[in-house]
Amino acid sequence: MAETKKLILTESIIDAATLHQQAGITSEYTVLACYGTNGFTIEHEQVIKELKHLEEVVIFFDGDEAGREGAKKLSTKLHEIRNEIIISQVNTPEGEDVNSLTQSHNEDIFAHLLQSRDILFSIEKKIYSQAEPTSTASKEQPANTQSQPDNTTATKASDKSTALDIQSHRIFYRTVTANYYIKGSLQGNFDALRVSLDIEHPLNGRKSRSKVDLYEDKQVEKLSRDASDKLDLRADMVQLDLEELTSLLEHHRELTSSKNALDKSKAATLQIPPHVEIKCKEFLSKPNLIKRLNDLIGQAGVVGEETNRIFLFGIASSYKMPETLHALIQGSSGSGKTHLLAKVSNFIPKEGRKNFTRVTEGSLYNYGMYDLSHQLICIEDLDGMKEEAQLAFRELQSKGVIISSTSSKDENGNVNAYERIVYGPIASMACTTKGEIYEDNMSRCFLIAVDESQEQTIKIIQYQNKKSAGQIDEKREVQITEFLQHCIRLLKPCNVINPYADKVNLPSEAHKIRRLNGLYQAFVKQITLLHQYQGRPTRKAD
Repeated sequence: MAETKKLILTESIIDAATLHQQAGITSEYTVLACYGTNGFTIEHEQVIKELKHLEEVVIFFDGDEAGREGAKKLSTKLHEIRNEIIISQVNTPEGEDVNSLTQSHNEDIFAHLLQSRDILFSIEKKIYSQAEPTSTASKEQPANTQSQPDNTTATKASDKSTALDIQSHRIFYRTVTANYYIKGSLQGNFDALRVSLDIEHPLNGRKSRSKVDLYEDKQVEKLSRDASDKLDLRADMVQLDLEELTSLLEHHRELTSSKNALDKSKAATLQIPPHVEIKCKEFLSKPNLIKRLNDLIGQAGVVGEETNRIFLFGIASSYKMPETLHALIQGSSGSGKTHLLAKVSNFIPKEGRKNFTRVTEGSLYNYGMYDLSHQLICIEDLDGMKEEAQLAFRELQSKGVIISSTSSKDENGNVNAYERIVYGPIASMACTTKGEIYEDNMSRCFLIAVDESQEQTIKIIQYQNKKSAGQIDEKREVQITEFLQHCIRLLKPCNVINPYADKVNLPSEAHKIRRLNGLYQAFVKQITLLHQYQGRPTRKAD
């Protein structure tokens, strides 16, 4: 994030999430969400001020009158904040938005729209008329003293503080009516906004304490009345403050979530020591990469399984790529399938994988919006998953998102419905003793049978005996594992064009050949991505 040169501002967090799925955009741009056409907050402003390398802000709002007018106002605001950078606007087709474009066009539409964007402000010129009033000019205009409100009229929005004072475990919000203190951090789920809230009288310091869901209007109304009665404040003024506070907290939480999602993939690179990064790039740039990777995997303690282990390594390493891959590892009880999964998954950086022994029916639906995005999900026992959990798992594999409709009761017993969204995409590996019964799963995955031969059994027993005798350098195995993790961290998501793809003809008797062909093409692309440091690098998506 700190190195951002080009920043896209979208009108909603859903639009931002859609652009996050486009590797061609994330390789060149950072994406942040506004919250409607008037949802550019103090947090957005602070982020833009702090980006030292920022060269351009691209406004990608909806193709309607509100979106165009919002972009016009926002461009003026941005020019006031950073008049040395370029401000541009994407000409979104009439009636469309970022999310709808993915339904009606292929992904090339985004590259086309970005390439043809209009420059609104640059160092040399300003497109909008200087005669148009800006927010700065408005602030400098003298107030009309004849229309000043007295103490019996509602406080104007301009009289309120529009910023939150955010500290490690408390959030402060002050207005002329009262001081508001929120204790603890905000919850990550977006269907509620439950807080521990203190309302303090600004003069005598008396407080009203409560726990409230600010998304529940009836709770907010009751809280306003109760605080009014206790602190001798106007209930309507307190309610107005709470409505504004709710909006600010919502923006702060969504912006924080969006920033965390953007920074997640970049944070990993910072963990690589410079001297290790040099060695990793040198390793990735030499010929015979697949063979050398397979040799290292063996030296890290993966005994035998020479074909399966490098195949699984390629699948696992796809977790942060545009097209993720999935494996279903099949073997009898005690065959070593879970051990193979665990060893291969260890080569993936810790921040990029989640290993589960058990997945309950609704657990995948309850993650934060971006908690599973570009993660490797490893499930030790697919046989123990109930159908509801398998359904969510399959949807993440094939669609890259799960959306659930659920309900909850408020304090008055009223049932309210809401949506919960969890975004992928994910890569995955799972183990089973009976892969043939998972018809829906098999069509999404590569089915890999573990080696249960007598020869493999001998190899495993010999390794176990050497380890017990202290003849295995376990420290060396850990070092190799960490080295491979750093190599994975250096891989960048890129678009791959295979000029020989149309020459592929799988056997007609292959199971679910339509999906198998797609899996095969995706695997070829992943192997290409593993080679991106060799010779002329794979071209990043435009």
